[in-house]
Amino acid sequence: MLAYILRRLLYAIPILIGVNLLTFTLFFVVNTPDDIARLQLGAKHVTPEAIERWKVEHGYDKPLMLNAAAAGSAQFTDTIFFKHSAAMFVFEFGKGDDGRNIGNEIRTRMGPSLAIALPVFVIGLLVNITFALLMVFFRATYLDLWGVVLCVVLMSISGLFYIIAGQYFIAKLWNLLPISGFAGGIDGIRFILLPVLVGVVAGIGSGSRWYRTIFLEEIGKDYVRTARAKGLGEVRVLFRHVLKNGMIPILTGAVVVLPLLFMGSLITESFFGIPGLGSYTIDAIQAQDFAVVRAMVFLGSFLYIVGLILTDISYSWVDPRVRLQ
Repeated sequence: MLAYILRRLLYAIPILIGVNLLTFTLFFVVNTPDDIARLQLGAKHVTPEAIERWKVEHGYDKPLMLNAAAAGSAQFTDTIFFKHSAAMFVFEFGKGDDGRNIGNEIRTRMGPSLAIALPVFVIGLLVNITFALLMVFFRATYLDLWGVVLCVVLMSISGLFYIIAGQYFIAKLWNLLPISGFAGGIDGIRFILLPVLVGVVAGIGSGSRWYRTIFLEEIGKDYVRTARAKGLGEVRVLFRHVLKNGMIPILTGAVVVLPLLFMGSLITESFFGIPGLGSYTIDAIQAQDFAVVRAMVFLGSFLYIVGLILTDISYSWVDPRVRLQ
């Protein structure tokens, strides 16, 4: 097991380098260092001297990826790409163009992101599994039919609609919860209730329909027919056998999502004014802050790779027949 994890982590290094290289290339195709300097200086008629001074201060005065004037390995190391990328592999993200430490910002904003993402994940998982089991219990009836129709309708509606509708009806019209904002401590609960509710409702359609498919596949297998032949009731068959075996793909699908919870939701945090990692990324993109964008893409890629490794490990725990090699 340990050898497998180490091998997968080593495989992750070239993947992260490739992702970082792609992000770097795409960003600087759109904006040159001079363009970024003009944007950050905020002046239409900024002088070339001010641009050069800003580039030196922020480490953009070197060639992008190849320094032909240097000798030996310095041709690759004395570049913007290397100087801004190497430190990230030890999770040193440096400073953004606004001068704030990116690592500190990530640690500060991780809490608000998790405060929304974790309840949405846990409550959504319970609601979706319960709804899916109800549809399976009443399968081939009108309740099952209308349940599937409801799932398809919910899937067809944009997530942005749920946010706007929730803010209008619950916050503005009925004045039950704040429309946006965030506060620390116990006062923060009233600010996260609406985003959590919107996130859970928005995921019911796709989640319940997928889980229903999993449970229907399990309910047609031989062990279910054997359980019924032994005289077990339908409820006991569903909750003791079908749910237990159906949780294998559900668990592995959930595990791969767990690391991504740290990244927050871009749309939700922006609309609800949550100072999390999602809104941090959106603000960095709008401000053309390449240091922050690069750090968030790198962190997201790393967490996704960790999620894939955890998924493989969870397979071996749930099903002992699986051997990691």
